[in-house]
This record gives sequence, structure tokens and C-alpha cells, in this order.
Amino acid sequence: MKFADAFTFVFQDPDWLKKTIIPGLVGLLIPVVGQLVLLGWALKVTLNVVRNNPNPLPNMEFGADLGRGFKAWVVGLVYSLPMLIFYLPIIILTVIAENSGEQSMAAIVAIAGICFGFLMLLYGIVMGLMLPAAYAKVAVEDTIGAGLAFGEIFKMVKSNLVTYLLVLVGTLAASFIASLGSIACVVGIFLTVPYSFAIMGHFYGQGYLEAKALKTM
Repeated sequence: MKFADAFTFVFQDPDWLKKTIIPGLVGLLIPVVGQLVLLGWALKVTLNVVRNNPNPLPNMEFGADLGRGFKAWVVGLVYSLPMLIFYLPIIILTVIAENSGEQSMAAIVAIAGICFGFLMLLYGIVMGLMLPAAYAKVAVEDTIGAGLAFGEIFKMVKSNLVTYLLVLVGTLAASFIASLGSIACVVGIFLTVPYSFAIMGHFYGQGYLEAKALKTM
């Protein structure tokens, strides 16, 4: 995996400022819809990397990016549902404990919180590994179903665990970069946020390419 390329490819495009600032403005100034457009734009980076496009940084295409981003959002929502399932017992037990006022219930809630919190942590790691593969499949096949092919995606990640661990590390680093924009009187987020999305999109594409290359060997 070309780890450094995900952080440098943006600046190799002579129009990088225009190509990043426009998705940044749309993503941060338009509620909900703008976030979907930004996600779809990032997955266009993924698609360009998979296609070995020498200039993978795309221009924003509002309609196409919105459609792609919506499909990815649905996939992400489905993958997030187990988190809600793990969290619901904690909420229910907390409400019961508050209404009963018994010390024993408080202890049960504390134990349940630790147990279900541990399950949420484990699943969060699994989700962090699988979502990049799922998003890449959405980008390539342009369908929600491609991202929900759980068995295929799990096998893809399992067979390329080191690759997807690197992708996870890269996306975490990108998330940190996104937060740095707030230092520049918040204005910087209009550049750091789309830049971080572009980095993630590049990592998704690299992960997909490596997984497919190993599969054909």
C-alpha cells in the first residue's frame, strides 16, 4: 500500500484548491444533503483510484455525488444498527434504575454498561475495518446491495487484514486532520474537511485494489 500517496495526491493536481474548496463549502454549509454530496465526492476518489486514474482528484458533480453518497449513507446506517442494539439495554436498565432508586439496580447498570460497552468497542473495530471495503464496493458497483454483501466483504477484509488495518489507521489520521481546521478560526475546516474525505477515499480505493489483486493471484 502506498500510504503516503493518500496524503499527497491532492496537491499534485494543479486545480486542487478549487476541487477541494467547493465540496467543502457544499458539505459544511448545506445541512444533511451537503454531507451526502461530500461523501459521494470522496467515493469518486475511490473509483478513480480503482480505475488507476493518474489524476484521481475529481471535480464535484452535485447530482451524481449526492446519489453515490446517499447509497453509501444507507450502507453505513445498516452497519451501525448493531451499535444501537448494544446500547438499548443500557438505556432501558438506566431508566429502570432511576425509577426504582435501588442501589442494586445501579450496580447492575454499571456491570451492563461495561459488558455492552466492550461489545460496542469490539464491533466498532470490526465496523471500522469493513466499512471501507463496503464503501469501495458501493463506489465501484454503484449499488446499495454491493455494500451490503456482508459475507463477501467480511471475507475480503479477513483475507487482507493487514491492508485494512492500514486503511483504518489512515482514516483515523484523516479524521484528525479534519479537526485541525478549527484552529484557523474555524475557517480552515472548509479545506481540512474535504481534504480528509479525499484521503479516506484514496485509502478505500487502495484497499479495494490490493484485495482484488490478491484474490486473482
